[in-house]
Amino acid sequence: MKIWLVAGEDSGDQLGAKLIPALRARVPGPLTLGGVGGEAMAAQGFASLFPLDDVAVMGYLPVLARARTLLRRIRQTVDDVVAARPDVLVIIDSPGFTHAVASRVRKRLPALPIVDYVSPSVWAWRPWRARSMRAYIDHVLALLPFEPGAHRRLGGPACTYVGHPLIERLDAFRPGSEEAAARESAPFTLAVLPGSRRSEIDRLMPVFGETLARLKDGPAFEAVLPAVTRHRARIEALAAAWSVPVRIVSGEEAKHALFRRARAALAASGTVTLELALAGVPMVVAYRVSRVEEFIGRRLIQVPTIVLPNLILGANAMPEFIQADCTPGNLAGALAPLLAGGAARDAQGAALARLDDAMRLPDGAAPSDRAAEIVLATARAAGR
Repeated sequence: MKIWLVAGEDSGDQLGAKLIPALRARVPGPLTLGGVGGEAMAAQGFASLFPLDDVAVMGYLPVLARARTLLRRIRQTVDDVVAARPDVLVIIDSPGFTHAVASRVRKRLPALPIVDYVSPSVWAWRPWRARSMRAYIDHVLALLPFEPGAHRRLGGPACTYVGHPLIERLDAFRPGSEEAAARESAPFTLAVLPGSRRSEIDRLMPVFGETLARLKDGPAFEAVLPAVTRHRARIEALAAAWSVPVRIVSGEEAKHALFRRARAALAASGTVTLELALAGVPMVVAYRVSRVEEFIGRRLIQVPTIVLPNLILGANAMPEFIQADCTPGNLAGALAPLLAGGAARDAQGAALARLDDAMRLPDGAAPSDRAAEIVLATARAAGR
């Protein structure tokens, strides 16, 4: 059997790395893999057509700046899939790149089944994409439990909730008895998470520093910031201007250890909010984008919240402060009660306690296993 996987950034690479062994365990004979991936997929013996960094670009302006490279890599990937004629093509996240590949492959190989692992945010903005995807996507593997309903409502392709990969790693987030006790003992641990992209860090670090300064008259706390290794030097330079000391750590293990002890968190909007939620950490969420992105977003975004746990729970349980609302005064005002304790902290705790049931798969299967089953079933349904 031949399966081609096409990822477009690090998050997709991680998903692909877990999908590969799940596929191998279910294919009885030889399995040939190809396509585009990163270091995590390479560790599973996957040979990428070109380095993932060539296409791992986020944001309107960065994409425009690298348009020629992206178009060349799209054409190269399409030609590779057409030449290989696999039994199924799996595109993974990064719709700007992977959907451009899939739509072109469908025109040249109309009978090739195509599975999309990670739904685009059609429920949040550009909802017409759901219906247009039916022309080149046979099945969508959703990471969030409300996404199949969104695709049905919007006329999208068949869509199945396979579970978020974070639910395979709950033990890494959940505190033991000693860590749970540390959450209740001053000085408290405050997790500070200004994002993983340079633009996020540059916009949020000064605001976060001023926010912490406003908390100095409240309960004693230690601020701990898990830095993305490639941006650590930049984070250290910006943190040097803060009036409150912050301990900077690196690596997944250190981040998970922080989440297990943290009493509260100040975080940029993104997947990290779901990690914090699964760890049971009350949080305040902040975000700022460029004026161009704000102008576009205000006209296209159609959801009442951008915080993933809020979307999953169907309630704005975690306060968020976006753009002009993202000020030190607002952030400190919402964060102080989470450190001190009381009604606001208890309300978030009760909401977070509902998250497990909302995200759990009915049969308790691992997300990568469920995804592999649907990929192979889609191939078989097409006579492969």
